[in-house]
Amino acid sequence: MDQQPARAKQIQVQLDEKVGQGIYANLALISHSGAEFVIDFTRMLPGMPKAIVQTRIILTPQHAKGLLQALEENIKKFEKRFGEVKVAAGKQAEARDFGFQAGTDE
Repeated sequence: MDQQPARAKQIQVQLDEKVGQGIYANLALISHSGAEFVIDFTRMLPGMPKAIVQTRIILTPQHAKGLLQALEENIKKFEKRFGEVKVAAGKQAEARDFGFQAGTDE
């Protein structure tokens, strides 16, 4: 009995114009409970005392781990093509006082 190799499913994704423009975020607050991960994307601007959440993404732990793996894979591809991405460290990162960081447990 011949078995055919599994073919990757093609998923059609619709992207409307407003969503396609995207939202800039330079701060993500990540929290989790026993059942889900919550990522709040926000934007900090110089001279502004607070940031407003632009969008919130809620994921299962399995989907959060899949997102992590997909990001790692894409960063490796990006760095292979364009060079290493530098991340601020030490006093430079502290002075910045914003960025993508772990939040609190719910």
